[in-house]
Amino acid sequence: MSADKIARMANDISKFMESKPHAEGVALLASHINDFWEPRMRRQLFQLIDAGGEGLRPLVMDAAGAIRRPAAEQAA
Repeated sequence: MSADKIARMANDISKFMESKPHAEGVALLASHINDFWEPRMRRQLFQLIDAGGEGLRPLVMDAAGAIRRPAAEQAA
């Protein structure tokens, strides 16, 4: 999946969660990504976050600490 698509998906969830109080929005955003995104998608999201988060909405960045970081892929 492209980085642009990962960013767009995370930002779309963020837009919805921004209607909530900040702490609740952060928790709900992280919960949604933890529950519904497979490790590969979360790994791609963390690549964006670790690179500075360019293109990600602030709520995504605020939720990053509560999103489960997948284990590094093992070489085959």
